Amino acid sequence: MRLNRTILNLTVAATLMAGAAIAKTNAPPLTGNDAIARDVVHKILTYPYYTLFDQVDFQLNDGTVRLVGEVTQPWKKSSLGNLIAEVRGVNTVDNELKVAPLSTFDDRIRMQVARAIYRDPALSRYGIQAIPPIHIIVDNGHVTLAGVVNTEMEKEIAGIRANSSMSFGTVTNNLRVEQPAPKKN
Repeated sequence: MRLNRTILNLTVAATLMAGAAIAKTNAPPLTGNDAIARDVVHKILTYPYYTLFDQVDFQLNDGTVRLVGEVTQPWKKSSLGNLIAEVRGVNTVDNELKVAPLSTFDDRIRMQVARAIYRDPALSRYGIQAIPPIHIIVDNGHVTLAGVVNTEMEKEIAGIRANSSMSFGTVTNNLRVEQPAPKKN
């Protein structure tokens, strides 16, 4: 798996890491960019202030890590940049994380949308995870759903629940589907 110039979705990477930890294989240890990517994912996912209201992805290219996405607090941006700089093999960190506007209005929307999504019986199992895979990004009343769900139906349900929880504003459903439906001939 070549990681150069590829944005990694942390949710997928976390799933792969968990699966690899459970599976007993005789696979050789990761080296080079694969090892750096694994360590970067680990740093982000174990950052104690990373929540479902943040979305952090990265690109890795020859020791340079480019952080992209959005966080809810300015100090999270700098803290994550500093953490990634500590990873062995990382030479440079281009911290392009966007900081969401600090707004109690947006905070209320985050909670409304999270409740609507994670209270749905089809999606509630995601809500019990340490970092739920459906991330809710709110920027001046505009909601973006990011992350990964298992099926197209779950993606649609999340979008419907997010839309129904809002009295106005837009919802952009950027959720990816882990197991897309097979194509019909």
